Amino acid sequence: MQIGVVYPQTELRGDPTAVRRFGRAVEELGFDHILAYDHVLGAVHADRTPPLTGPYTETDPFHDPFVMFAYLAAITQRIHFTTGVLILPQRQTALVARQAADLDLLSDGRLRLGVGVGWNQVEYDALGQDFHTRGARQEEQIELLRRLFTEPVVDFAGRFDRVDRAALVPKPTRPIPIWLGGSSDSAFDRAARLADGFMFFGGGIDHTVDAWRRLRDRVTSHGRSADDFGGDYVVLPQGGIDGLTAETEAWRAAGGTHLSVITMGLGLDSVDAHLDYLASAADTLSRAVTGA
Repeated sequence: MQIGVVYPQTELRGDPTAVRRFGRAVEELGFDHILAYDHVLGAVHADRTPPLTGPYTETDPFHDPFVMFAYLAAITQRIHFTTGVLILPQRQTALVARQAADLDLLSDGRLRLGVGVGWNQVEYDALGQDFHTRGARQEEQIELLRRLFTEPVVDFAGRFDRVDRAALVPKPTRPIPIWLGGSSDSAFDRAARLADGFMFFGGGIDHTVDAWRRLRDRVTSHGRSADDFGGDYVVLPQGGIDGLTAETEAWRAAGGTHLSVITMGLGLDSVDAHLDYLASAADTLSRAVTGA
């Protein structure tokens, strides 16, 4: 099982020096990947109909995952990069294909493309996309992305996108893995049919293990191999290092393939504090993964 960390963007407040220090340090600590959340815009929640239901507002900072990871790819050598999750339907599909392909090429194959549908209709409106068709659009986008990544020339006419005999050049040297994230039944069904893996956010280890087992059954029901399907548990260590270790061991025992540690929300007020916590966790987590 691979263990990574979530970039704590809301607590590092958009500091560019923190990106550099954090990226290099977590690679040196032996973590396998960095996961970045995604929002292009934050919106005021007050006086909205319908209301905004997500956790972020106009005060929460975010870096563009493709830009941040391209920067980190140039100053690291081994650590992988995961979008968790890129809000795909509010973006142009061909442009995402170009950005993802270049990031994967320039990082020597270190990208895992996690995608989701999001919750912020204000952001969709600002980017010129329809919030209400986002699930259907994501399904079509996944098909088109895979074709752009692999086919010499693509001729595609869908409900949302049209590509008239065009090509993505250069292409990635391998099929970029596309994972889904979310918590709805439709997200699980879409992942079982289309994705290479799934990211589970919150809910605790017992709930996540149960959801993981049911999702693997869905994958099998679609004639796909559950052994080839990945699962990433994005965990907030509210119980301290001991609790984090116990959840890691449980996730490994359940057949989870990846785990991503969140350090936001722990009262850590600087990049040094986040890195000190991760340094204390790294050794213990390594033993939990190997069962030593």
